[in-house]
Amino acid sequence: MRVRVDENICQGHTLCAMAAPEIFGLRDEDGHSYVLVTGELTADQQAAANSALIGCPERAISFTD
Repeated sequence: MRVRVDENICQGHTLCAMAAPEIFGLRDEDGHSYVLVTGELTADQQAAANSALIGCPERAISFTD
């Protein structure tokens, strides 16, 4: 499973980076999120990413196979 952030939806609330800092980074210019992990997520990373997904007020985070 992989995680992605829709850059057109993200508003830079930073909640994902607080929930899973090993998975999500924040752009310097606008604080919008991006994914740091380029490959498949481990089980622990999936749990952290799921917490971030649940906490995202804009619903900008999604999972792909």
